[in-house]
Amino acid sequence: MDHKPPTAIIESAHREHSLPLHDTTDFDDADRGFIAALSPCVIKAADGRVVWDNDAYAFLSGPAPTSVHPSLWRQSTLAAKQGLYEVVPGIYQVRGFDISNISFVEGDTGIIVIDPLVSTEVAAAALALYRTHRGGDRPVVAVIYTHSHVDHFGGVLGVTTQADVDAGKVAVLAPQGFTAHAIQENVYAGPAMTRRATYMYGTLLARGPLEQVGCGLGQTPSTGEVAMIVPTVDIRTTGETHTIDGVEIEFQMAPGTEAPAEMHFYFPQFRALCMAENATHNLHNLLTLRGALVRDPRAWSGYLTEAIDTFADRSDVVFASHHWPTWGRVRIVEFLSLQRDLYAYLHDQTLRLLNQGYTGVEIAEMFQMPPALEQAWHTRGYYGSVNHNVKAVYQRYMGWFDGNPARLWPHPPEALAPRYVEALGGIDRVVELARAAFGSGDFRWAATLLDHAIFTDSGHAAARELYADTLEQLAYGAENATWRNFFMTGATELRVGNVGTATQTTSPTLLSQLTPEQIFDSIAIRVNGPRSWDLDLAIDITFADLATNYRLTLRNGVLIHRRIAADPATAKVTVKLDSKFRLLMAAGGDFTSPGLELSGDATALASMLGALDEANPDFNIVTP
Repeated sequence: MDHKPPTAIIESAHREHSLPLHDTTDFDDADRGFIAALSPCVIKAADGRVVWDNDAYAFLSGPAPTSVHPSLWRQSTLAAKQGLYEVVPGIYQVRGFDISNISFVEGDTGIIVIDPLVSTEVAAAALALYRTHRGGDRPVVAVIYTHSHVDHFGGVLGVTTQADVDAGKVAVLAPQGFTAHAIQENVYAGPAMTRRATYMYGTLLARGPLEQVGCGLGQTPSTGEVAMIVPTVDIRTTGETHTIDGVEIEFQMAPGTEAPAEMHFYFPQFRALCMAENATHNLHNLLTLRGALVRDPRAWSGYLTEAIDTFADRSDVVFASHHWPTWGRVRIVEFLSLQRDLYAYLHDQTLRLLNQGYTGVEIAEMFQMPPALEQAWHTRGYYGSVNHNVKAVYQRYMGWFDGNPARLWPHPPEALAPRYVEALGGIDRVVELARAAFGSGDFRWAATLLDHAIFTDSGHAAARELYADTLEQLAYGAENATWRNFFMTGATELRVGNVGTATQTTSPTLLSQLTPEQIFDSIAIRVNGPRSWDLDLAIDITFADLATNYRLTLRNGVLIHRRIAADPATAKVTVKLDSKFRLLMAAGGDFTSPGLELSGDATALASMLGALDEANPDFNIVTP
């Protein structure tokens, strides 16, 4: 796809910065302990499909081109480094095989794996690299999930098997609530989040200085097999300790921070502290652009303070599930303290200003970070941004409505846009105004005008072309990688059409872990309410092997489930099945396959199934 060059305004903005580019400490830390790289660093699935290609980022060297913010170029160069690294003797990381890191801790006889990446294939390749240079035939004796995001558990089948876990050969440790939160995020709103993640990570963009250069937290997620093995050990309390294969581990709970279920932990014999994803080398998200629950920056900063007080004096290194470690007590305290101050400042100052009557959008525009947080590389907004994190804090406390009654009941975009366009003198006049804004460097206003134009006439060639050019310039100017990816993916879809969704996280192995309650919840959110207003159904679902029955009622467009005894006298139909059919139910709500026993009025079941909608994984975003 042809790209327009950066405008003189963007090039000038890149030259006029006060970034401490002379500070190369991060490069020294990112290279420290290097043992070996994978060459070529291209990982394939069994069918030959490439699921990871770190070599595609070989262009990240030398000075930043004018099409990439110099700060983002620096971050992407660091994040693209790949290979096996020694954190301290006995703890090793493979970095650059996915958006996240996988870590290996050596015990008396085997290894403990921390966060097995997104997918099976890359986790297996990382384990193979470790074994080639360190571990030989050391068995995996435990897996630790630091938190409930897919890039920290999805590759578990690359390092162990369900059979070995079931046999007690491998323990799987995770924070309390892990399974429920992992499933909720990846199943309930999975289709919408995954579509938006295609924008956020720039997954379908070409790699290169004119398109995708990374996502700030890493380069991009891998696209192989996603799986999950349910934890065998739930970590419940701060101060809880476990000894695995001779390795003592002390845990600190950190729920409601970067993930709803998250924990830190400390290895006394290695004097090493793992901070999960709560202290990485960038400002993180309080609300990700792909969508999620708003995170709690007040709790986040509090748990970082607790980690400093509890572990810093005993630590020689702090490492995390992304980026590179930090060594030395003084530097550890400085790093964790600045990370703590980052989230506390965002929280406290947003609350101060909202209580003075400013809205989230207004606060985001006027917000200024302290000089110490502005100048530290690891507090810059490569993944999260100050702008959208401030809006997230506002949303957490005040919701979407800013209090202005004129904004309480606005028209949706497809109704609003034609009204604006007509008021401005027609679509050609809107494009003319946008062209003038583009020429003056006011790309934000040009994008606003062209958004209205496209939602009035999505086929208007001049509007589409100028809108794509505008988003492209916004991408070139963005220090934040996810903003760049959103802008650039929007530009791409305006030029070539809807590119669809890159991956799906609702894999069979993940769906197979759903509880009956979660299955019924996932079916309930597919009920087409208006189509089922007149239905009044009662259906019993009996799991024979569990000796458990659930009563489903569909009434007023709402599917309710309750765990009660089966009652053929009041149920219109009863379905008996084994729990092995849960996957089938979760995947498609299909209660009609062979092996399921039906009694009663089968048309009632057909009516319920007919009320279900399929998710649309490829909905439009930048166009109507």
